Amino acid sequence: MHTPRRVRVATLCRVLLADDQAIFRAGVARVLANETDISVLGQCDSAETTLELVAASRSCVLVLAESLKGDLDRILAAAHATATRVILVVESGAKPAPAVLRRVDGLLTRQTTAADLLTCVRGVSDGKRFLDAHRADAAQDSVGDRMRAMLSVRELQIIGFVVQGCKNRRIADVIGTTEQVVKNYLRSIYDKTGSSDRLELALFTLHHRTLAEAAATAVQAIPEAVAQD
Repeated sequence: MHTPRRVRVATLCRVLLADDQAIFRAGVARVLANETDISVLGQCDSAETTLELVAASRSCVLVLAESLKGDLDRILAAAHATATRVILVVESGAKPAPAVLRRVDGLLTRQTTAADLLTCVRGVSDGKRFLDAHRADAAQDSVGDRMRAMLSVRELQIIGFVVQGCKNRRIADVIGTTEQVVKNYLRSIYDKTGSSDRLELALFTLHHRTLAEAAATAVQAIPEAVAQD
């Protein structure tokens, strides 16, 4: 008698995203959306909505930014109560308290690669722990250094405004030029960084700390009176 062969069905990894930086959150969602075994169930940008989202879900993976202001202890307790595992996202060089590390299942920095993000999410979903968050920082900073050297001060300023979510008209008004000139700068910036659109450029910048810091410094150098017009 023939016995049917059992086919193993892959378990769907269900993910919740909680981050107050909209661009980084959108980038993580884009990476995860390309994977057939991962589903993003919801996104939020505050501690209050995170608590609501976690309470309404079960057995998920919560990708939680440490920068999210609120009661981290309550969020971790809510995740534990709903069998939701937590991946904490921190700034490069940050060192969470040992008591926090004991309560999370994964640790990533904002400079993590897409490959490491996926490995961590899948591993944590399978019950493993991934806490090696800083191993790629040095190599990534070297890329940021190279990009910073290739870009002009004006290009760095425009990148800084793009990271803040500013549109071309706003950028043009602040730096005293036209939208067409801003578009021309963006084409040059896309070529140098290998980005195809504003979101990719913003994510590329956030991914490389030295470039992000240089862009922020360039924006701050603009006279305050001009920036507030």
